[in-house]
Amino acid sequence: MELVWPRMEHLESYTAALRTGWSPDNTRPETANDELARIAADPALFISQQVDPDAKGPPLVLKDGTTVARIPGYHRWMWDGEFCGTIGFRWVPGTTELPPYCLGHIGYSVVPWKRRKGYATRALRLLLDDIRGGDLDFVEITTTVDNHASRRVIEENGGVLVATFSKPEFHGGGESYRFRIALK
Repeated sequence: MELVWPRMEHLESYTAALRTGWSPDNTRPETANDELARIAADPALFISQQVDPDAKGPPLVLKDGTTVARIPGYHRWMWDGEFCGTIGFRWVPGTTELPPYCLGHIGYSVVPWKRRKGYATRALRLLLDDIRGGDLDFVEITTTVDNHASRRVIEENGGVLVATFSKPEFHGGGESYRFRIALK
């Protein structure tokens, strides 16, 4: 498995995953339909918006309907000859702080038929290698307390538990863990 930059040649495989009901956002299953609509409307624009280091894309609409400013970020796609999942990185320039609507610097999701193959662990390691040497001293990643697989992925990549917290309702609520991974 490798990480690829989203490109038109990968879009059909990504779209097929969305059509199965898989969502790149585990807190918003409806994201799959939102993504399919965006792809149908303008596939090239959709691809271009997967990499937005200058936060030029449209504002984000949260689960509760609130519109918030976009922050810099990008997605990489897990690829083993077909689409396997996505991993995203977001940040606020000049600080490790994130806005309250953003739970962590990194989020990932593997399609169900590719799970238990170590793809998320490898994807996180590859992404961390990419961002080391930048301005951030650390990144934070969150997961629900019952997501043992995600916790293992984070810990295998050097994640240290720094807090237990309640997610805001617009992120689905529930108890979660916040992990920190040192970059320097």
